[in-house]
Order: sequence, then structure tokens, then C-alpha cells
Amino acid sequence: MNANQTRKKVTIALFVATFLAAIEGTIVSTAMPSITGELHGIQQYSWIISLYLLATVITTPVYGKLSDLYGRKKMFIIGALIFLAGSMLSGVSQTMNQLIWYRALQGLGAGALTTIPYTIIGDLYPFEQRAKVQGWMSSIWGIAGISGPLLGGLLVDYVSWRAIFYMNLPFGIVAIYLLSTSLREVLKKKKRHIDYPGIVTFAIAMFSFLYAMALIRDDEGGCGTDWMISLLFAIAVLFFVLFVRIESRSPEPIIPFQLFRNRIISMANLNSLLLCVINVVVIFYLPLWIQGVYGKPATYSGLAMIPLSIAWPLGSILAGNWISKKGLRFISVAGACFLLAGSIGFSFMSATTPIALFVVYTFMSGLSFGLSLTSLTVAVSSAVGWELRGSAVASNNFIRTLGQTIGITVFGMLLQTGQADALESTVLEGSLHNIFVWVAVLSVFVVFVSIGLPKLKQTELQQGNAS
Repeated sequence: MNANQTRKKVTIALFVATFLAAIEGTIVSTAMPSITGELHGIQQYSWIISLYLLATVITTPVYGKLSDLYGRKKMFIIGALIFLAGSMLSGVSQTMNQLIWYRALQGLGAGALTTIPYTIIGDLYPFEQRAKVQGWMSSIWGIAGISGPLLGGLLVDYVSWRAIFYMNLPFGIVAIYLLSTSLREVLKKKKRHIDYPGIVTFAIAMFSFLYAMALIRDDEGGCGTDWMISLLFAIAVLFFVLFVRIESRSPEPIIPFQLFRNRIISMANLNSLLLCVINVVVIFYLPLWIQGVYGKPATYSGLAMIPLSIAWPLGSILAGNWISKKGLRFISVAGACFLLAGSIGFSFMSATTPIALFVVYTFMSGLSFGLSLTSLTVAVSSAVGWELRGSAVASNNFIRTLGQTIGITVFGMLLQTGQADALESTVLEGSLHNIFVWVAVLSVFVVFVSIGLPKLKQTELQQGNAS
């Protein structure tokens, strides 16, 4: 088997794994009414998704570092097996508590599927090809956004909600087989140090912080009282301080702080944080505008969001093809400008704004996410050599998920819907208008940060020296 055939098989395996991780959120969300109806746990609704995300966020940088130490293939296979075990157990769950904890197990494996594929692509392909392949890989998230709700609905209606978990098994096994038989890695034989204190303190700090954020979002006077939230934040701060001290002395830190001295990585992470704060608002609140302000049904809101799902992969593919010709900064600034234009449009919307304009603004937002996030992924994976690439990509993915968590929490506190049991369109319109104004302000910052990114030639030079 020649090198090109081997690389194609590995790439197919990575595409399949990325698709499984990407579709997990949308397909499970579609099945939630059926799940809660059968397992009788509507009050635990949000934790099926929240605990999965918590586990994914915490393990993302851990997998990134361990892949640098022990190889991409080994850590990918371990993560994929954990993900598949969680999927199988989720499918046989008999209670909501079982499903919540099995989903957490699934999330422990998902941290590998969301990070290591981008790292392997960075290893396999030279810069120009890498940009194209990572562009296609980023477009998978947009494709999953389109196909997830449809596939989830079909499986729930004609098979069972359990099938949405079982379907991961054959595809995951194929991905593991292709990668295990095709990817060849040569690791230097040396004593390897695992930063167990760093892993533990990081996990406690992030779990406490994200759990507190989830309680702020979901608190309705129940267990998420003010004292508990304050205690969780205090624990998060304490263990984060311990984590920083441990990492500064560790020979193999989970998150090497030297990454943040790299200007392109620090600027890319800042840009990713802002983009994902905005991204989660667009994804969650635009359908709410369609249904609550325009008064349209849920199906109509799904159709109105299709331009976002089409434009995102389109932007990813364009970024992959153009980045080596036009440069990282050009692509990133172009994406930021599309985002600013769409955000300004959203901030001026009212109940009488034509749906055609809504579609245009949504399309521009999707195009911006595809252009910007893909170019930033390529930049981060090219800014360092093999020995730090896993950690660099994982840190960027971690920052993105953290941005989404912060975004949904902060803007959730600004959201006003009127009465508890019904949406009041005028109250909702004013609330969403204020949120979209803040999104437009954040978009201005995204433009400035994008302008401050180093030129592409600097990235190529650094990548060539580091590898």
C-alpha cells in the first residue's frame, strides 16, 4: 500500500470520527422529548447534555498532551473505545440517572474525537494540503448540523431513540480499524512523565467552574442556590491556582504555558473564545426569534437556520483552499467582517423585518464561522512542531467549548421571555435585541483581534523550524 492510499484511509477514519462527535449534540437534542417521556425524568433534561459537555471539556487538553507523549494512534483508539462503550451503555439505559452517567462516560471519550483528528491531519499533510483537509474536516460540523436533526427525527419516529446511540458502534469500529491498520507512528524511546497532579487539579477546577455555570443557567430556586454557586467558584479558583503552580514545575505539563508565549496561538485562542461566545448565541437564540417574535412553528425555524448550516461548511472549504494563497490574516479578517455585518443586521431586526433579510444575516454568520474557525485551526496546528501540536490543538478546542459555555450562561441571564409558562413576543423581542447589540459589540473586537494576527508567512516559517 503506497503512502497516498494509507493517508486516504487515515483521513477517512478521522472524518468518520469527527462526524460522530459533531452530530452527537444535534441528534441527541432531537431525541430528548422521547427519551424523557420513556425514562420519566424531565427535571433532569439538561444534565444529559451538560454532563457530556463537562466530560468532553475536561478531557480535551488531557488527550492532547497524552497524544504528544504516547502517540496519536494509541490515544485516539483509547478515546474512541471509551466513546463507543458510553454509546452502547447509553442505548441500554433504563433510568435517567443511568443515561446521564453513561453520557458522561461517552464524553470522556469524545474529548479524543474532537481533538486528535485535527492533530493527526497536522502531522500527515504539508501546510497547503493541511489547510484544505482541515477545511473539509471543519465543514463536517456544518453537515452534522443539517443532518443531525433529520437523522435523529427519523430514528426516533421509525426505530427508537436508542438507535441514535447504537449507530455510533459500526461507524466507530470502522474508524478504529482503518486508523489502527493504516497510521504508522515512530516514537522516540524515552522515559515519559504523566502529570497526574496537573490532571486532577485541572479536572476539579474545570468541573467546579462549569458546574457552577450550569447551575447559574438552570437554577430555578432548587439545588443551585447562591451559596453552592459561590462555593463552586471558590473551589475552581483555588484548584486553578494550584494547577498553575504544578504546571510551572512539571517536566511534561498537561497545558504547556510556553504555548501562550507563542503570539499566533495566543491571538488565535482569544479570537476563538470571542467567536464561540457569539456562535452559541446565534445557534440557540435565532430559532427563538423565529418562533417567539415572528410567531412561526418549530419546523419553520429549522428551515430558516439552513443558510447557517450551508454557509458554515462553504466557508470552511473556501478557507482551506485560500489560506495558503491569501494568508491567514486575510481569511480571518474576511470572516470577522462577515460576522460584524451579520451581527449589525441582527441588532436592527424587529418583528416586521422581512424573513429574507434574516436569511441573509444568518448566511453571513455561517460563512464567517467557517472562514474564521477553520483558519484559526490551521494556524494553531502549524505554529508548533510535532511534540507540542496535540497540546496546541487541544488548547484551542478547549477555549472554544469554554467560550460556548460562558456565552450560553452570560447571555442566558440577559434573556427575558415574559411569563414563566408562555412567551411574550414584545418582551422577548426587546431582550433579544439587547443581546444582539452586545453580539455586534463583540464582533467589533473580533475584527480587531483578527487584524492583529501574524501573517501567514510567519506561521509557515515557525512551523518549518519547529517540525
